[in-house]
Amino acid sequence: MICVSIGRGRHRHVSAEHKHLVEQGAKLVELRLDYINGQINLKRVVPDRPGPVIVTIRRQRDGGKYNGSEESRVMLLRTAIADGVEYVDLEDDIAHQIPRYGRTKRIISLHDFRKTPDDLRQIHARLAALDADIVKISTLANHPHDNLRMLRLVRESTIPTVGVCMGDIGTPSRLLAGRFGAPFTYATFHHERTLAPGQLSFLQMRDIYHYDQLTAETELYGVIGDPIAQSMSPLIQNAAFEQAGMNKVYLPFRIPREDLASFLDDAKELGIRGLSVTIPHKETILKKLDKVDGAVRGVAAANTVLFENGCLSGFNTDYRAAMDSLAESLEVQDASSAGRYLQGKLALVMGAGGAGRAIAFGLARRGAEVVIASRTSQRAEALAKFIGCKAVDWTARHNYSVDILVNCTPLGMHPNVDETPYERHHLKPSMVVFDTVYNPESTLLIKDARSRSCTVVTGVEMFIRQAALQFKLFTSQEAPTDLMRDVLRRTIGPAKY
Repeated sequence: MICVSIGRGRHRHVSAEHKHLVEQGAKLVELRLDYINGQINLKRVVPDRPGPVIVTIRRQRDGGKYNGSEESRVMLLRTAIADGVEYVDLEDDIAHQIPRYGRTKRIISLHDFRKTPDDLRQIHARLAALDADIVKISTLANHPHDNLRMLRLVRESTIPTVGVCMGDIGTPSRLLAGRFGAPFTYATFHHERTLAPGQLSFLQMRDIYHYDQLTAETELYGVIGDPIAQSMSPLIQNAAFEQAGMNKVYLPFRIPREDLASFLDDAKELGIRGLSVTIPHKETILKKLDKVDGAVRGVAAANTVLFENGCLSGFNTDYRAAMDSLAESLEVQDASSAGRYLQGKLALVMGAGGAGRAIAFGLARRGAEVVIASRTSQRAEALAKFIGCKAVDWTARHNYSVDILVNCTPLGMHPNVDETPYERHHLKPSMVVFDTVYNPESTLLIKDARSRSCTVVTGVEMFIRQAALQFKLFTSQEAPTDLMRDVLRRTIGPAKY
């Protein structure tokens, strides 16, 4: 079950949002009355409530907004109980001041906005001893392992426990709480009005991740990277799973570089079957793989991992997706590496990360003369040495009359849509311009290229192709590419051709 938190400044807005949420299927709502401007009036939100509620009046020191006297706050909570609300949220230090009464259930809570403490079990035991119907522990995740520690606590507790980690590292704990036995998890009314760090909206949890449908049998997949919040992969993979009627879910995992190894060690206990891999892990993850495909060996980067029979198998779908996208734009029938259809073509690859490695390798195998330009010269030189091609200084990238131009940098990505890695007046109608940025699809580079009558390949095509290949690796079935493309385009805005 999803508990939706409402925090509004006026009583009538609280009531209106509560009614709207119930109409949309919300089964439990938390009334964050500490957000009310001025004096809190329970009579305006409790008697005619359209559904079950948790009444919470959070102090500022616990992450809330209540600034009145503690005596008044305790009295309000006692009154809510007397009025028969379904739940009250009581911090551990006041629980003994507010006795049990009637049908109202007691949530005994603790919040830590700095860390996830080492002594979670001791904290839980202390809270449970305060006549708790439900224990709630919400802490900041500083490391991905904090999620597993919290979820273990939820799973092993004999008393119903809501344990979630805050922050974007902690988002998986919110989505997996029910799978590990929590009676509910928390969401916010709207994704732009989060009441706690890392909180998702009710619609995101319901419509993207299908939270209430997740069970112990649900197969778990995800994308790892840092940052990860802007990834569109969960949108399109979950939409594809849903259309195919598969009991699978795909989550975002923010994994800092230094935490990759420990996260992969935790993956089995979390129940992860497969992962998409993005910046900064495409190269460093190779050290943890037991088996790799030919593309990974050639590119020395992996963007997909499967957990199979205790082994980690690595794949690179960027490589094939990029080459297929390019071949289609050139109307090439044989897009395989054996077809050297780019013989005699000069290609400039801007960027030396995982996508740059895959595309530079593919271009070289198909006969192109490849030049690498990166804002980090050392990375350009290292990639050029690996591929067996030339690296040039970033400032010299316009000095070459190229046939194929590929942007593998984030320049032009939302929200910095006015940036471009290549000046318009250097573009020629004979060029193929390939931008791997997919949000927006019509980047400034793509717009400039179209205005100069260049052949263009957008990042949407590459992104959907690589995601479709990942879907097949995850499921052994062909992906619904039209659906995935439509979902992506609806999310990032109307495509302009």
